[in-house]
Order: sequence, then C-alpha cells, then structure tokens
Amino acid sequence: MVFSEKALKDQHLLVTGATGGIGYETAKAAVQAGAVVSVTGRNEEKLAELEREVRLLQASGSLIVIPADLNDATERLRLVEEATQKGGALTGLVNSAGISGGGPLDQLEEEKMRKVMELNYFSTVLLTQLVYERLIPQNKGAIVNISSLSGLRGTHGNTAYSASKFAVIGFTQSFAVEAIEHGIRVNAVCPGFVDTEMGRSAIEKKGKAAGRSYEEQLKIAEEGLPSGRITQPEEVANSVIFLLSEAAENIVGESLKISGGSVMR
Repeated sequence: MVFSEKALKDQHLLVTGATGGIGYETAKAAVQAGAVVSVTGRNEEKLAELEREVRLLQASGSLIVIPADLNDATERLRLVEEATQKGGALTGLVNSAGISGGGPLDQLEEEKMRKVMELNYFSTVLLTQLVYERLIPQNKGAIVNISSLSGLRGTHGNTAYSASKFAVIGFTQSFAVEAIEHGIRVNAVCPGFVDTEMGRSAIEKKGKAAGRSYEEQLKIAEEGLPSGRITQPEEVANSVIFLLSEAAENIVGESLKISGGSVMR
C-alpha cells in the first residue's frame, strides 16, 4: 500500500466487479486509504472472502457488501440506493465489472457478442448514470472506468471484447467533458495482461490456439514486454486509487496505460 490511510478519507466509493482480481484489490486498497467502500458482484462467496480479508487489514476505511446483477435495471437501482442508505452519499465510482469473450469474426456468435457488450459497456454506462445524478448536486466526485489495452488497439480474435473496451474509452472521454462541468473527474485505466483469473484465462486460450502450454505462452508474453513481466492486480488498484485521489485533481478524460512498456503513444 503506497498511500496514506487518509488519502481517501471521507469518501464513499462504489466498486463493481469486486469478485474479480482488479476490483477485489481496488476495494482493499480504497479501504486502506480510508474510504467507505461499497462493493458488488454476483459471486457471494468471493464477496464474503473479500469481507473477511478486509476485516483482517484493520484499515481506517470500511467495506459494505451488496451483491447485485448489473445487467438488471432493478438491481442497479437497488445497488445505488442501498449503498447510499448504508454508507452515505456516494463520492465516487469504479466500474470494474467486465467479462472477456468472443473470437474471430467468422466464428463470433451473436449471443456471445451481446453478452460482452451488455456488461462491459451498456451496464457500465447505465449504472454510471444512476451514480452521476447523485454526484452532480455535490459538485465534486471521481469516476474511474476499467478499460484495457484492447480498448486502444485491436488484436486477432478479439473483436467483441476489444469493441466493448473501445466503447468504454469513447464513453470515458465524452462523459469526462460533460462531468467536469460539475466538478466530477472521469478517467480510465487500460491494463494489458494482468495476473488475474481473466488474464490467466486469456493467456491460456492464446497458448492453446498455438499448441502451447500456459507456462510457455506466459513466458512468450512476458518476454515480449519491455518490463519483462505481466502486471499484478495490486498495481492496477494503486493506479485507480491515484486517479480517485486529490493528487489527480486536474487529470480529466485520460486513459492510463499499464502495459509494461508494450504500448507507447
């Protein structure tokens, strides 16, 4: 933890996708930085694990667990209302919920494409609407969207996921221009391969397509990075905490790459 226990003091953040590696670590880091953190996800067992782990940290912040399905409009509204009732007015949002999936265009199934776009883009935007309308009267706040390097450049067999993450970047930039009029900062982070279940699955899938083991494909991936290694979820979490903090007061509409040097522009 590189931030003081007061970096996010008096903040109430909603973190989605807290059952995934990045959302999980972001929630922990935010609690350690002093925030009240409402977390959501569909895996209640994983949320309970997060709750136990945060309790052991004995941090200055606190955690509120609210399971919800972000694809459901009623559930989204319940999530925001319950978070507000239990933790007070929201001051920030981290849109970390997301799924991978897809394949080459000639093999892409419509149902799979819609599923990826539904959670990665539509649900993200619709939840943000609900939070945004509550942030406007406060004339301050911060929102961080978890996009991807796949939202900055395309790769083979990645049409659905890449399109959804490009959409998140477009949303981030356009929304940032609107939101800053109300003192609300909106930014995105764009990790490459991260050592999470989703990241390992992507590496394994890539290796399988080439007839390689996970270990062989990981070695190839890491050798292709100037830094020589893939990113840890804690590193992404620290970048998110920075963007949420007052240290990033004049950073607006940016897409922070966490690529180990693989994408520079």
